[in-house]
Amino acid sequence: MEDNVIREVKGGFENPITEGILCPRGFKDPERVYSLHRVLYPYLRNGGKPSRSFKRVSWDYALSIIADRLRSVIENYGSKALLHVNYAGNMGVLTWYMPQRLWYALGASRTDYSICSKSGREALRLHYGLSYGVLPDELAKMRLTVYWGFNAAVSAPHLWLKTQKSRSRIVVVDPRCSETAAKADLWIQPKPGSDVALAYGVAKYLIEGGYVDHEFIDKYTYGYQYFKNEALRWSREEIEEITGVRWSIIEEFGKVYTSLKPSVIMIGIGMQKNIYGWEAVRAVSLLPPLIGIHRGFYYANSEGWSIDLAYLTGEKLTRKKPYTVSQVALGKLLEKGKFKFIWIHNMNPAASLPNQQAVRRGLSRDDVFVVVHETHWNETTDYADVVLPAPTFLEKTDLVLSYSHNYVKLYRNAIEPLGESRDELWVTRKLSEKLNLKSWWLYEEPFKALRKALRKSFENGVFSDLLKGKTLKLKVKPKEVYQTPTGKIEFYSIKAEKYGVSPIPTQKPLPIKKGYLILITSAHPRYTHSQFQDVYGAIPAIVWINPKDAGKHNIKNQQLVKLYNDKGDVVVKAVVTSKVLKGVLWSPRLHIGINGKPQNTITIDKTQTLGGGSSFNSTLVKIEPYS
Repeated sequence: MEDNVIREVKGGFENPITEGILCPRGFKDPERVYSLHRVLYPYLRNGGKPSRSFKRVSWDYALSIIADRLRSVIENYGSKALLHVNYAGNMGVLTWYMPQRLWYALGASRTDYSICSKSGREALRLHYGLSYGVLPDELAKMRLTVYWGFNAAVSAPHLWLKTQKSRSRIVVVDPRCSETAAKADLWIQPKPGSDVALAYGVAKYLIEGGYVDHEFIDKYTYGYQYFKNEALRWSREEIEEITGVRWSIIEEFGKVYTSLKPSVIMIGIGMQKNIYGWEAVRAVSLLPPLIGIHRGFYYANSEGWSIDLAYLTGEKLTRKKPYTVSQVALGKLLEKGKFKFIWIHNMNPAASLPNQQAVRRGLSRDDVFVVVHETHWNETTDYADVVLPAPTFLEKTDLVLSYSHNYVKLYRNAIEPLGESRDELWVTRKLSEKLNLKSWWLYEEPFKALRKALRKSFENGVFSDLLKGKTLKLKVKPKEVYQTPTGKIEFYSIKAEKYGVSPIPTQKPLPIKKGYLILITSAHPRYTHSQFQDVYGAIPAIVWINPKDAGKHNIKNQQLVKLYNDKGDVVVKAVVTSKVLKGVLWSPRLHIGINGKPQNTITIDKTQTLGGGSSFNSTLVKIEPYS
């Protein structure tokens, strides 16, 4: 700090996970705080959508208009016609969770948070009860680390650093040569969507080679025989044909997996963003128990903590049961005009949701009133009727709960909110007053609510220690405890029948179609989804294409090409490279095409059978030179 201005941000050494290291986004946080793209005052639309034609108004005026519209919609259409849209743009408890109380009190509709990791989490629940696994602290002890569909060097640099420091042997399973794959001791390159077959191939090797820990299987698992029979049913030739991976590579992986312990399989969230991604996650997760490892995977550890989130959100404080809709398929519902009032915060749906043409048509309807509470002008503010200014995390006090590590520290605002920025709780409390809502929990002091929700959460202190600035550790549920019907790891899931799915993992047909290529997307090191474009410039509008596909379609390196399907088209620059398989394209996530259309114009909004998750990486497109 210098003269109450943030001059520089450095990584702190107090947290043993970050160890003083910042990612490119963290390093540039000051520039994002003082960006010319900040929303600093309340605004009311003064022109058509989409546009940035607004007039500045006072907070009181903006909140009065919002409150009047809320009353009108509830009176004429019912509370189900209100929609609260949010997600993890900022993962602070007082930013993400507690502001939901207003919408629970009103009985507003909500989304199912399925856009990111939900299907994979539900898949792990089938076999393990809850989805938590290895903690980042444990990576330093590993002799083998497998990154399966997980580009950690970009999306989890602190975890990647732990692996490098441990001198662990590294295996990477990825359809493209990612930054992580390029540094692996063994890179396995399967066809997208063939992960179940690959997992069964590894299991087949372990079973036939006599490497299975039968004592562990007998004591801690249920239904192994069903899984074993399925693994042995696969021939080597079938596995090679479906995955595109030679059996000798699978053998090489199997050898190191049995000989190097302890080990962990880091399962990527991006890996399950295809139509059968949940099948892949559960298949991969069932490899560790074969060699006697309790929860020998990492996916997301949030379910390992004991925190009363339902109290914080207000879910358990009201008898109202909100109408829940698919976040992935939201575009179709918006387009049909199912909702008359939409409140958006902590998310940029006009960029991040699939089937963007439907999303944007829905937000543009004359009969819908859209309010966006946001730190920066973005694609979604262009569709708002009212835009409200929100502070960045450096301008407010909050508590972040990681879905990775279990360290917690209360962070205090470094500076006062810029302009007239107001935090999420201030806004929802003011609206509650405008609406004359009486429920006491809408006005509960935030730290008092936090104290209640975290009462039994810490292993090395109490809530008052957080207020003193200490870093605490959350209690973690035991690895050898399984919250399944049998109390064991269920190779054969008893709950599966309830969801109408197979009790054991199943390889589904690959998402291929004659004349089409499969488009996969993933993170770029400089951007957190659509954030930081005001700092680093636009996300590169490029696509990687295999030389054989480039030759077939008469495409040269650095040439403009059009990607298209029945949903629309996006123009990007081709990068001809052998880093992707024939039939596979790759682009950085959420770029805007050179023709001004967002990448998600062409991505599909089909939901997964389990969990309703996204299927971005099952998008099929055609490609041709653009002129």
